[in-house]
Amino acid sequence: MEFTPYPMISRSKLKTFLALSALIALSTCIDPYKPVLKGYDSLLVVEGLITNENRSYEVKLSKTLKSADKITEKVDDALISISDETGFSALLTHSGNGIYKTDSTVFTGTIGKTYTLDILTSDGQHYVSEPSMMLPVPEIDSIYYGKDSGYSGDHSKSFEGISIYLDSKAGDGNTDYLRWAYEETWKFRLPLVKKFNFFNDTTIIPISGKDLKEFCWKQQKSTSILLGTYSPSQSGNIIKIPISFIGSDQSDRLSIQYSILVKQYSISEKESRFWTNLKDVEESGGDIFGSQPYPVISNIKNTANENERVLGYFEVSGVTQKRKDITFNELLKLNLPLYHYNCTRYTTSPGDYCRGGGWGCIPPTWNELYKMWIDKHFIFIEPEYIPETKNLSKYVFAMPTCTDCEISGTRVQPAFWVDLN
Repeated sequence: MEFTPYPMISRSKLKTFLALSALIALSTCIDPYKPVLKGYDSLLVVEGLITNENRSYEVKLSKTLKSADKITEKVDDALISISDETGFSALLTHSGNGIYKTDSTVFTGTIGKTYTLDILTSDGQHYVSEPSMMLPVPEIDSIYYGKDSGYSGDHSKSFEGISIYLDSKAGDGNTDYLRWAYEETWKFRLPLVKKFNFFNDTTIIPISGKDLKEFCWKQQKSTSILLGTYSPSQSGNIIKIPISFIGSDQSDRLSIQYSILVKQYSISEKESRFWTNLKDVEESGGDIFGSQPYPVISNIKNTANENERVLGYFEVSGVTQKRKDITFNELLKLNLPLYHYNCTRYTTSPGDYCRGGGWGCIPPTWNELYKMWIDKHFIFIEPEYIPETKNLSKYVFAMPTCTDCEISGTRVQPAFWVDLN
C-alpha cells in the first residue's frame, strides 16, 4: 500500500493562515514591529464539520479585522442551515459567541449523502458551500505504541518516550484522503496532597477519603492535524502511522494511566489541499510576511459575488474511532525516565523564627506561624508529631498547584474510564 503521511499541523496556525489568506499581496520587506495592513478586508470566516456521529454539530462564524492586534470578531446574527440532496434541511440554533449548533435528535450525517451549508448574514449577504459528499471511511485496525525519541521545538533537546501508531484497513475509493485527530485523557496524582484542615493549633482535622483531592483526570484535544493519502489499487493496509509522541518525563500523562481516542476522517481531495496549504504556511514560518502568498482554498462562496474571499472550509467527513489505554506498569518495562513534579515539601516550626533576632527573641505561636505561610499563598498539608511524646513538632506546607489536583484537572471520572492498574 502506498501511503503518504503529511507532518502534523498545528491548529493554532489556522487563524494565522486565515489572516494570511486575507492579504491580497504580501510585502517582502519585514518590519519587526506593527505592520500597516493595506488592502486588508474584513472577510467572513467559516469553521464547520459534520460527520456520521450521532451528536450536535457546530458551525462557527467570525470576521477578520483590519487590526494587526486582532484576528476575528464573532458573527452572532446569521441564519444557518444544512441541507442534503433529498431536500431535507436542518436549521442551526445560535448558542452564543458565533457558534451555531444542530439538533442531534433531528439531524445526523449519513455516509453517501451530499450536504450543503447555507448562511444568510444580517446585512443580507448569502453564502453557500459547494455540495460535499460524506465519503466512507475505513475502520481503524489497531492503535499501539513503542519506545521512541522526540525533540524539542527547536531540536536542541531530545527526549525519551513513546510514539503512538495507527494501523487501518484500506479504503474503497480509487484514491483516499484521510485526516486524524485525537483526544487524550489521563489520570494523575499530585505528590503533596492536602490531608488535614487547620482550624487552630489544637484543632487539626484529617480530611476524609471522599474529600481528598488526591486523584484527578485531565482531558485535552489534539492541537495538531495529521493528513495522508493512499491508493487502494495497491495491496495492503495502512501500517504504523505515527499519531503522537509523548516524552515520558515531560508531563504527567504516563504517571498512572493514559487513554487516547483516535478519530479517522475521510476527506475530499480539495479539503486535503486546504490543509496542505496550511502545512505550507507552517513550513514558511507561519507569519504574514512570508515571501510567497498561498492561494485561498474554500468551498464557500457569496452567491452575489463569487470573487469575494471567504475563509475556512465546510467539512463533510465520515469518521471512525478507536481507543487505546496505556498503564504505568506497562511502561515500566520500557525503562523510560519518569516524570517528577516540581514540588517542594516545606516543614517549619516556631523555633525556626525569632521576632527581631538575637538573644531573647520571641518565636511566633503555632497559630501565628500558620498565618505567616498562608499569607504567602502556601497550603497547609499536614502536621508532624514527635513519635515518643505525640507533641506537635512541624507544620508542612506546599504550593497550591502541588496539593490540589482540581487546579489543573477534575475529580469527575470520565464515563468511559476503567482503572486497569
